[in-house]
Amino acid sequence: MNVYDNLKKLNIELPPAPAKAGVYEQVKLFGTNLAYISGCLPNIEGLPPIKGKVGEDVSLEEAQEAARRCVLNILAVLDRDLGDLNRVKDCVKMLAFVASHDDFYSQPQVANAASEMLMQIFGEEKCPARSAVGVNALPGNVPVEIELLIEIDA
Repeated sequence: MNVYDNLKKLNIELPPAPAKAGVYEQVKLFGTNLAYISGCLPNIEGLPPIKGKVGEDVSLEEAQEAARRCVLNILAVLDRDLGDLNRVKDCVKMLAFVASHDDFYSQPQVANAASEMLMQIFGEEKCPARSAVGVNALPGNVPVEIELLIEIDA
């Protein structure tokens, strides 16, 4: 399966890769076939499309859309840094941070949107292991931040 053909079939266009927001590497290659992608926000052209805590200012559906946007930004960074998304062999582990109101307990449902998008793009067999964690706040007051560990062709 060609990832770019699949993106086209799904009517998904990659955004420009977001710029770094601090002193870190956006993609860190280690070993011969692993890449760690630093947390990506759902920002569009550097700005958050939605702000606040899920369950208070942000609905579950809006948070799920933010999670999908995080995946798009991750893919844009990977496309830029790896040069070819077809090098992705597997999605190993995803960590989703969800800025949550005290009474919001559906962090896994937010993360599901990101997992489902990865499966649509790369195939169901590439569904990552995952953690979904509720946090008090995220950079820029965004509702979701996602990081990813992938296996790549060397």
